[in-house]
Amino acid sequence: MPYRPHSEQHPNERIGWLRAAVLGANDGIISTSCLLLGVAAANAGRSELLTAGVAALVAGAMSMAVGEYVSVSSQSDAEKASLDREREELLARPVAEQRELAGIYVSRGVTPELATQVAQQLMAHDALSAHARDELGIREDTAARPVQAAVTSAVTFSTGSALPLLTAIMAPADIRISLLAATSLLFLIVLGWLGAAIGNAPPLRAALRVGVLGAIAMAVTTGIGELLGTAVG
Repeated sequence: MPYRPHSEQHPNERIGWLRAAVLGANDGIISTSCLLLGVAAANAGRSELLTAGVAALVAGAMSMAVGEYVSVSSQSDAEKASLDREREELLARPVAEQRELAGIYVSRGVTPELATQVAQQLMAHDALSAHARDELGIREDTAARPVQAAVTSAVTFSTGSALPLLTAIMAPADIRISLLAATSLLFLIVLGWLGAAIGNAPPLRAALRVGVLGAIAMAVTTGIGELLGTAVG
Protein backbone atom coordinates (compact mmCIF):
# COMPACT_ATOMS: atom_id res chain seq x y z
CA MET A 1 0.00 0.00 0.00
CA PRO A 2 1.50 3.39 -0.99
CA TYR A 3 2.34 5.85 1.81
CA ARG A 4 -0.11 8.70 2.24
CA PRO A 5 0.89 11.69 4.38
CA HIS A 6 -1.16 12.19 7.51
CA SER A 7 -3.28 15.32 6.96
CA GLU A 8 -4.98 15.73 10.33
CA GLN A 9 -4.53 19.21 11.81
CA HIS A 10 -4.10 19.98 15.49
CA PRO A 11 -4.62 23.22 17.45
CA ASN A 12 -0.89 23.75 18.04
CA GLU A 13 -0.43 24.16 14.29
CA ARG A 14 -2.39 27.41 14.37
CA ILE A 15 -1.56 28.54 17.90
CA GLY A 16 0.75 31.32 16.67
CA TRP A 17 -1.76 33.29 14.66
CA LEU A 18 -4.60 32.33 17.00
CA ARG A 19 -2.76 33.74 20.00
CA ALA A 20 -2.01 37.02 18.20
CA ALA A 21 -5.56 37.32 16.83
CA VAL A 22 -7.35 36.63 20.12
CA LEU A 23 -4.96 38.81 22.11
CA GLY A 24 -5.33 41.67 19.64
CA ALA A 25 -9.12 41.63 19.45
CA ASN A 26 -9.52 41.09 23.17
CA ASP A 27 -7.17 43.97 23.93
CA GLY A 28 -8.97 46.20 21.45
CA ILE A 29 -12.38 45.60 23.01
CA ILE A 30 -11.27 45.92 26.62
CA SER A 31 -8.95 48.91 26.34
CA THR A 32 -11.20 50.95 24.06
CA SER A 33 -14.44 50.15 25.87
CA CYS A 34 -12.85 50.94 29.24
CA LEU A 35 -11.49 54.22 27.94
CA LEU A 36 -14.81 55.21 26.39
CA LEU A 37 -16.73 54.25 29.52
CA GLY A 38 -14.44 56.39 31.62
CA VAL A 39 -14.77 59.34 29.25
CA ALA A 40 -18.54 58.91 28.94
CA ALA A 41 -18.91 58.70 32.71
CA ALA A 42 -17.11 62.06 32.92
CA ASN A 43 -20.03 63.57 30.94
CA ALA A 44 -18.17 63.82 27.63
CA GLY A 45 -20.13 64.35 24.44
CA ARG A 46 -20.16 62.38 21.20
CA SER A 47 -17.31 64.38 19.61
CA GLU A 48 -15.06 63.83 22.63
CA LEU A 49 -15.86 60.12 22.57
CA LEU A 50 -15.07 59.92 18.87
CA THR A 51 -11.73 61.68 19.34
CA ALA A 52 -10.76 59.54 22.31
CA GLY A 53 -11.91 56.34 20.64
CA VAL A 54 -10.08 56.92 17.36
CA ALA A 55 -6.92 57.88 19.24
CA ALA A 56 -7.19 54.71 21.32
CA LEU A 57 -7.74 52.58 18.21
CA VAL A 58 -4.76 53.96 16.30
CA ALA A 59 -2.37 54.09 19.27
CA GLY A 60 -3.40 50.64 20.46
CA ALA A 61 -3.03 49.05 17.04
CA MET A 62 0.45 50.53 16.61
CA SER A 63 1.44 49.49 20.12
CA MET A 64 0.22 45.94 19.60
CA ALA A 65 2.00 45.66 16.25
CA VAL A 66 5.30 46.95 17.61
CA GLY A 67 5.05 44.87 20.78
CA GLU A 68 4.28 41.66 18.91
CA TYR A 69 6.99 42.30 16.34
CA VAL A 70 9.64 42.91 18.98
CA SER A 71 8.52 39.95 21.09
CA VAL A 72 8.27 37.46 18.24
CA SER A 73 11.48 38.79 16.66
CA SER A 74 13.31 37.96 19.88
CA GLN A 75 11.87 34.46 19.73
CA SER A 76 12.82 34.17 16.06
CA ASP A 77 16.38 35.34 16.78
CA ALA A 78 16.69 32.75 19.54
CA GLU A 79 15.44 30.00 17.21
CA LYS A 80 17.88 31.03 14.47
CA ALA A 81 20.76 31.09 16.94
CA SER A 82 19.86 27.61 18.15
CA LEU A 83 19.66 26.31 14.57
CA ASP A 84 23.03 27.87 13.68
CA ARG A 85 24.63 26.27 16.72
CA GLU A 86 23.04 22.91 15.90
CA ARG A 87 24.24 23.16 12.29
CA GLU A 88 27.80 23.67 13.52
CA GLU A 89 27.55 20.73 15.89
CA LEU A 90 26.27 18.48 13.10
CA LEU A 91 29.29 19.36 10.98
CA ALA A 92 31.76 19.01 13.85
CA ARG A 93 30.52 15.77 15.45
CA PRO A 94 27.84 13.99 13.40
CA VAL A 95 28.24 10.64 15.18
CA ALA A 96 27.69 12.17 18.62
CA GLU A 97 24.69 14.09 17.30
CA GLN A 98 23.21 10.89 15.90
CA ARG A 99 23.61 9.19 19.28
CA GLU A 100 22.00 12.21 20.92
CA LEU A 101 19.01 11.99 18.57
CA ALA A 102 18.69 8.25 19.15
CA GLY A 103 18.78 8.87 22.91
CA ILE A 104 15.84 11.23 22.57
CA TYR A 105 13.79 8.50 20.91
CA VAL A 106 14.84 5.96 23.54
CA SER A 107 13.64 8.33 26.27
CA ARG A 108 10.27 8.40 24.53
CA GLY A 109 9.91 4.62 24.65
CA VAL A 110 11.58 3.42 21.44
CA THR A 111 13.97 0.48 21.71
CA PRO A 112 17.67 1.37 21.35
CA GLU A 113 18.03 -0.63 18.14
CA LEU A 114 15.02 0.99 16.46
CA ALA A 115 15.96 4.42 17.81
CA THR A 116 19.39 4.11 16.21
CA GLN A 117 17.86 3.13 12.87
CA VAL A 118 15.37 5.99 12.98
CA ALA A 119 18.09 8.50 13.88
CA GLN A 120 20.30 7.25 11.04
CA GLN A 121 17.52 7.47 8.45
CA LEU A 122 16.28 10.88 9.59
CA MET A 123 19.79 12.35 9.62
CA ALA A 124 20.47 10.91 6.20
CA HIS A 125 17.32 12.61 4.92
CA ASP A 126 17.60 15.99 6.70
CA ALA A 127 19.75 16.05 9.80
CA LEU A 128 19.09 19.68 10.77
CA SER A 129 15.31 19.34 10.49
CA ALA A 130 15.36 16.19 12.60
CA HIS A 131 17.36 17.84 15.38
CA ALA A 132 15.38 21.08 15.14
CA ARG A 133 12.12 19.21 15.58
CA ASP A 134 13.06 16.55 18.13
CA GLU A 135 15.91 18.15 20.07
CA LEU A 136 15.09 21.87 19.93
CA GLY A 137 11.32 21.70 19.53
CA ILE A 138 11.37 23.98 16.47
CA ARG A 139 8.97 23.16 13.64
CA GLU A 140 8.33 24.98 10.40
CA ASP A 141 4.59 25.31 11.00
CA THR A 142 5.03 26.75 14.49
CA ALA A 143 8.16 28.84 13.92
CA ALA A 144 8.14 32.47 15.01
CA ARG A 145 6.94 34.87 12.28
CA PRO A 146 7.31 38.49 13.48
CA VAL A 147 5.64 40.25 10.55
CA GLN A 148 2.65 37.90 10.58
CA ALA A 149 2.22 38.36 14.33
CA ALA A 150 2.50 42.15 14.08
CA VAL A 151 0.01 42.50 11.23
CA THR A 152 -2.43 40.09 12.85
CA SER A 153 -2.29 41.94 16.17
CA ALA A 154 -2.77 45.36 14.55
CA VAL A 155 -5.70 44.25 12.40
CA THR A 156 -7.49 42.33 15.14
CA PHE A 157 -6.92 45.09 17.70
CA SER A 158 -8.42 47.61 15.28
CA THR A 159 -11.39 45.32 14.64
CA GLY A 160 -12.00 44.76 18.33
CA SER A 161 -11.54 48.44 19.12
CA ALA A 162 -13.97 49.52 16.40
CA LEU A 163 -16.85 47.59 17.98
CA PRO A 164 -17.17 49.63 21.21
CA LEU A 165 -16.24 52.81 19.35
CA LEU A 166 -19.15 52.45 16.94
CA THR A 167 -21.47 51.63 19.82
CA ALA A 168 -20.38 54.69 21.79
CA ILE A 169 -20.88 57.21 18.98
CA MET A 170 -24.16 55.71 17.75
CA ALA A 171 -25.89 55.06 21.09
CA PRO A 172 -28.32 57.66 22.53
CA ALA A 173 -26.77 59.71 25.31
CA ASP A 174 -29.19 58.52 28.00
CA ILE A 175 -28.31 54.84 27.54
CA ARG A 176 -24.79 55.20 26.17
CA ILE A 177 -22.90 53.88 29.18
CA SER A 178 -25.14 50.89 29.84
CA LEU A 179 -25.35 49.97 26.15
CA LEU A 180 -21.59 50.33 25.69
CA ALA A 181 -20.88 48.14 28.71
CA ALA A 182 -23.42 45.49 27.69
CA THR A 183 -22.33 45.22 24.07
CA SER A 184 -18.62 45.22 24.98
CA LEU A 185 -19.17 42.38 27.44
CA LEU A 186 -21.11 40.49 24.78
CA PHE A 187 -18.27 40.98 22.30
CA LEU A 188 -15.74 39.74 24.85
CA ILE A 189 -17.76 36.66 25.75
CA VAL A 190 -18.29 35.74 22.10
CA LEU A 191 -14.60 36.24 21.37
CA GLY A 192 -13.58 34.13 24.35
CA TRP A 193 -15.96 31.39 23.27
CA LEU A 194 -14.76 31.41 19.66
CA GLY A 195 -11.09 31.50 20.60
CA ALA A 196 -11.47 28.52 22.91
CA ALA A 197 -13.56 26.60 20.37
CA ILE A 198 -10.98 27.13 17.62
CA GLY A 199 -8.26 25.90 19.94
CA ASN A 200 -10.35 22.93 21.09
CA ALA A 201 -10.39 24.23 24.68
CA PRO A 202 -13.45 24.38 26.99
CA PRO A 203 -15.35 27.42 25.58
CA LEU A 204 -17.59 28.11 28.57
CA ARG A 205 -14.68 28.54 30.96
CA ALA A 206 -12.88 30.90 28.58
CA ALA A 207 -16.02 32.94 27.94
CA LEU A 208 -16.76 33.32 31.66
CA ARG A 209 -13.16 34.21 32.46
CA VAL A 210 -12.91 36.99 29.90
CA GLY A 211 -16.42 38.22 30.71
CA VAL A 212 -15.81 38.51 34.45
CA LEU A 213 -12.41 40.17 34.08
CA GLY A 214 -13.75 42.52 31.43
CA ALA A 215 -16.65 43.52 33.65
CA ILE A 216 -14.27 44.32 36.52
CA ALA A 217 -12.08 46.46 34.25
CA MET A 218 -15.09 48.36 32.91
CA ALA A 219 -16.52 48.94 36.38
CA VAL A 220 -13.22 50.36 37.63
CA THR A 221 -12.75 52.77 34.73
CA THR A 222 -16.38 53.87 34.82
CA GLY A 223 -16.10 54.63 38.51
CA ILE A 224 -12.90 56.61 38.00
CA GLY A 225 -14.51 58.53 35.16
CA GLU A 226 -17.48 59.44 37.33
CA LEU A 227 -15.21 60.61 40.16
CA LEU A 228 -13.10 62.75 37.84
CA GLY A 229 -16.17 64.12 36.10
CA THR A 230 -17.65 65.16 39.43
CA ALA A 231 -14.38 66.62 40.70
CA VAL A 232 -13.63 68.57 37.51
CA GLY A 233 -17.23 69.60 37.03
